[in-house]
Amino acid sequence: MDFNMKKLASDAGIFFTRAVQFTEEKFGQAEKTELDAHFENLLARADSTKNWTEKILRQTEVLLQPNPSARVEEFLYEKLDRKVPSRVTNGELLAQYMADAASELGPTTPYGKTLIKVAEAEKQLGAAERDFIHTASISFLTPLRNFLEGDWKTISKERRLLQNRRLDLDACKARLKKAKAAEAKATTVPDFQETRPRNYILSASASAAEQELRVAQTEFDRQAEVTRLLLEGISSTHVNHLRCLHEFVKSQTTYYAQCYRHMLDLQKQLGRFPGTFVGTTEPASPPLSSTSPTTAAATMPVVPSVASLAPPGEASLCLEEVAPPASGTRKARVLYDYEAADSSELALLADELITVYSLPGMDPDWLIGERGNKKGKVPVTYLELLS
Repeated sequence: MDFNMKKLASDAGIFFTRAVQFTEEKFGQAEKTELDAHFENLLARADSTKNWTEKILRQTEVLLQPNPSARVEEFLYEKLDRKVPSRVTNGELLAQYMADAASELGPTTPYGKTLIKVAEAEKQLGAAERDFIHTASISFLTPLRNFLEGDWKTISKERRLLQNRRLDLDACKARLKKAKAAEAKATTVPDFQETRPRNYILSASASAAEQELRVAQTEFDRQAEVTRLLLEGISSTHVNHLRCLHEFVKSQTTYYAQCYRHMLDLQKQLGRFPGTFVGTTEPASPPLSSTSPTTAAATMPVVPSVASLAPPGEASLCLEEVAPPASGTRKARVLYDYEAADSSELALLADELITVYSLPGMDPDWLIGERGNKKGKVPVTYLELLS
């Protein structure tokens, strides 16, 4: 118990000394040991890294989960070390509603069939979104959160310790300065026998202050070196976050490519549905001719046909009769498998190489692809042009 009381009293004395030194520095009544410019730059870069990492982390969480209540729930589950329950995405919920609507309104009607097809696509979009959220959380959010909860807490702890060591050092400097001044003042007084004990005490006090200063300087230098090494490690943190950022972009690219592919396939399927919008006996707008191409374009944007790829006056020209241009052909690598919707399109396999070129008047989203003696339309989004 005595030992604890002594330690408590010692800690209280150190705390009081640091508080006095800190207060005097704020009022300009005490000198402060300044860190070198390089060290200050390291501190500023570390603070900036921490602040921007927090902002990027929070906004990415908003991007992946816009619902604030859901984010709070997930945060509580993580703090309680419990598994976050699986949550239905908005796309999957919409798909369920559409499927239920089709079942009740009639799955064999044009509207019901379309609802079923759209529901399947929305379910695929929801699944792709779920995979994207999972991948982004692991490859991007987790490393950022680990930095803030791990490395940054260690850096903050060592910085606080360095601040305390600096306060102790400056307090020792102030005590030594006062002791030196008192000793110098005593030497100017004539050496009387009555004053000799006081002079001895002042000399001993100055020697003790010098010893304390040497110890404080050693501890400060040691702590400064430890903190410097941690701050220099921010460069490695930047490299790690850069790699994680590349992974995030890759997962986001994959997600949007999957969404585009699903919607493109859905658009093709809806375009092949006969009489999808037929069935209303009293249309709100004036009736249009069902055979008019203008009606089809205004009603449903569908994938352009072979006729739309050919110049005016050559709509009946077959692709087999079209010769590739003398110049302008390029090699392309296929990114994803593609199933041809009709005989005018060319089926593709991922990673295969084909020759592609464009014809006058073609839709910019399509090219003519050749593989051996086969030829057909190919979507540009499924290709990586090489040369």
